[in-house]
Amino acid sequence: MIKKINLKVSGMTCSGCEEHVETALTNIGIKKSDASFRLGQVQFELPEDVTIEDVREAIRGAKYVPEGIEEMTSVQEKVDLGNEGDYDFIIIGSGGAAFSAAIKAVDYGAKVAMVERGTVGGTCVNIGCVPSKTLLRAGEIRHLANGNPFIGLQTSAGKVELASLVKQKNDLVSELRKKKYSDLVDEYGLDLIEGEATFIDEKTIKVKGQMLSARKFLIATGASPSLPPIPGLEDVEYLTSTTLLEVKKLPKRLTVIGAGYIGMELGQLFHHLGSEVTLMQRSERLFKEYDPEISDAIEKALIEQGINLVKGASFDRVEQKGESKRVFVTVDGRKKVIESDQLLIATGRTPNTESLNLSSAGVEVGKQSEIKINEYAQTSNERIYAAGDVTLGPQFVYIAAYEGGLVADNAIGGLKKRLDLSAVPGVTFTNPSVATVGLTEKQAKEKGYDVKTSVLPLEAVPRALVNRETTGVFKLVADAQTLKVLGVHIVAENAGDVIYAATLAVKFGLTIEDLKESLAPYLTMAEGIKLAALTFDKDVSKLSCCAG
Repeated sequence: MIKKINLKVSGMTCSGCEEHVETALTNIGIKKSDASFRLGQVQFELPEDVTIEDVREAIRGAKYVPEGIEEMTSVQEKVDLGNEGDYDFIIIGSGGAAFSAAIKAVDYGAKVAMVERGTVGGTCVNIGCVPSKTLLRAGEIRHLANGNPFIGLQTSAGKVELASLVKQKNDLVSELRKKKYSDLVDEYGLDLIEGEATFIDEKTIKVKGQMLSARKFLIATGASPSLPPIPGLEDVEYLTSTTLLEVKKLPKRLTVIGAGYIGMELGQLFHHLGSEVTLMQRSERLFKEYDPEISDAIEKALIEQGINLVKGASFDRVEQKGESKRVFVTVDGRKKVIESDQLLIATGRTPNTESLNLSSAGVEVGKQSEIKINEYAQTSNERIYAAGDVTLGPQFVYIAAYEGGLVADNAIGGLKKRLDLSAVPGVTFTNPSVATVGLTEKQAKEKGYDVKTSVLPLEAVPRALVNRETTGVFKLVADAQTLKVLGVHIVAENAGDVIYAATLAVKFGLTIEDLKESLAPYLTMAEGIKLAALTFDKDVSKLSCCAG
């Protein structure tokens, strides 16, 4: 039997430090180790013939300081789960976090039940990522056909048959839901229980009158569209991000209240399909959580495409006459009325916790009904964990899946893995798309960094020039002392594909010099990262092609 150890280590500042620590442990006979400079720790399996003092001495020899130590569990083929309750693990919800946790828990030998009150698969495959992105691609194709930037190339876009697009989208959703979710229930021997779960106490839930108990629980119930307190809204036929994707007839005019990533994606989608779209928001700036260069670039792109923007709006009331929806707003002290055939409300999401009776289980929630969790994804009740959108963390399915797997390791595997969300990439799938990872300039300064930045307009990126689409920007944020990359922010075509390389740079502590010295394929959008790095001390407009 091999002990699993978590040892705090100070002095690590980059990925190179991690390698030094891991190499030092390998040299004394430790075959598996995982060092993290961000978390200030190293986790490893301690063989019987190696002592803790051997480990400490090896780390000191590598010029780092070993500190507190914690035995996590013993590594064995299957975890002895005991025989307490109907299940080892009950998961409430059936989305990305739920299935990630369930699959890993089964690998540990757990008996797992999954409770779902609606459709298996959660938000992403059913009403979120998959349906919206396939329709967004359709919109992009029509947008390019309707007006491409190349002289002598004649293209045109015909009438959109929205009902056919929606049917094709629904067929794809059904296929992926079956392959990636429903079929896995039997594949992994999960018990799928249909109905709404309510906690009776910290060990028991009730589903359709049936009492079920478990050693550990995971709450992964996701979130739903929230509604703003606008007078008259309850009397108007409005759409949400869910119902908009089922509309069969293209509206002539669409008003969107809320210009966050959901409102912006769906608003641009319908604009590309042929609707006249107005995006409205309370803030004076789009994407106000990002740096101004990012906000300005995406705003310029939307205006160039013909989307109407209403910023700094106070919403007085909404009303409906016949099929017409009217939004009354005040902007800069002036009253305005925006009239349209359809109204989309895209003002955020609310965690699905209202029916869980969490107080009976001793689970605390925050001001927005989100479940509070600690660094191990535990709630205020250590038997109960939470993951995904229900915690109001980063609202991405890949974060939910990561958290779900970590919960299984901790709740069932007996580990003490900590959440590491220090380098979370985010993408808004507009055209051009917006992608970001790490700290903004403002955030870096608030954390006390002496900041150095580089801002590269998209017109300096050769790929954008040959595409004849130059509205956008690359921005790098670095520590002025070490030149370590703290954040990367992009507005460009395929920014979502490019941001993965930037994520690795942020996560593993690469420097601006590392980016300069790396090879970037010419005429790719990813080359913009290297060009932005060169911009710190060169005028890239005066360089030849591919020059570094």
